[in-house]
Amino acid sequence: MNFDFSEDQKQLKHVVNRLLADNCSVSVVRSAMEKHDGVDWALWETVAGIGLMGTNIPEAYGGAGFGYLELCVVAEEFGRALAPVPFASSVYQFAEYLVHGGTETQKSELLPQVAAGQLIGTVALDGGRGYGGVPMSFANGRLSGVSPIVVDGGCASWAIVRALDTRFDRDGLFLVNLTAPGVARTQVQLFDRMHKGVRLELSSVEAEPLAVSGLLDHVRDATAVLLAFEQVGGAERCIEMATEYTRQRFAFGRPVGSFQAIKHMLANMFITATLARSNAYYGAWALATGSDELPVAAATARVSATHAFQECAMNNIQAHGGIGFTWDIDCHLYYRRSNFLAIALGGLSDWEIALVDRLSARPHSI
Repeated sequence: MNFDFSEDQKQLKHVVNRLLADNCSVSVVRSAMEKHDGVDWALWETVAGIGLMGTNIPEAYGGAGFGYLELCVVAEEFGRALAPVPFASSVYQFAEYLVHGGTETQKSELLPQVAAGQLIGTVALDGGRGYGGVPMSFANGRLSGVSPIVVDGGCASWAIVRALDTRFDRDGLFLVNLTAPGVARTQVQLFDRMHKGVRLELSSVEAEPLAVSGLLDHVRDATAVLLAFEQVGGAERCIEMATEYTRQRFAFGRPVGSFQAIKHMLANMFITATLARSNAYYGAWALATGSDELPVAAATARVSATHAFQECAMNNIQAHGGIGFTWDIDCHLYYRRSNFLAIALGGLSDWEIALVDRLSARPHSI
């Protein structure tokens, strides 16, 4: 059995790697951090130009019509480069909800724009029940409430919002144009300055329900797998940075990488990243094949990749010594991203609990 990616998928990975190497240097990332929306629009246009936004969007709606495996290899390279673009919000989440739950009209009107990079979407799935929010509710075709933090909400023009549907007294998913009257957005500073958040206030804003609302678990699990690949990419870049520096930095007449304590730290980084990659592959397989194991595979990938990226980002700073804590060195960019991704889809403890519950719920064989 071959659990590796195909040659075509590896070629796609190489193409994306080179594109980001040429167009997403650290100076580009740092420059984007200072912008009000945190986005490098030149990079966004370049990425859109080769059709990456449409990787998993069906050809009937203007996409490339590939699949989840191709999107996984793209996600890994975006994580490695810290690409300052709202790719995850638009592609992993907004587009996925539309593909699986949108009406035919919603899909035909919006998905081609997402695939072309002309439309940026985001999601607000807390239902306004987070700290500082006001519960979202849908009544008479209009949506009201406050979501305290919506990632990439400043640059997005559309959002999928979770709210209480008063018609049925249960939660539903609703499509909202963020440029419509009654929408107010206030910027919120996030730990990762390459992603800008907003406080989203909706006051009787026109909204459309998705055709299928029971998608939260599936799309959340799919996003967990894709983010795991971003985390693996980031973790492996941290290992590369730490290895390169400890080979070049000398102390007491020898490279600091030759000291046993540093060797052990680098070895532990490699082990956690390799385990995370293995679990991410498991998640990719389950996602691509539609396996019933997806809930367990997604939680496993999420937990493992979160641990790996956070450990590698912290140890990368340690490997650089005192200079690793300064603004001039790039270690903190990965440390910020590792902590952002650790809570971007629910905290690590939530996923650990979910993994235990999902494993317990699986039928046992004798």
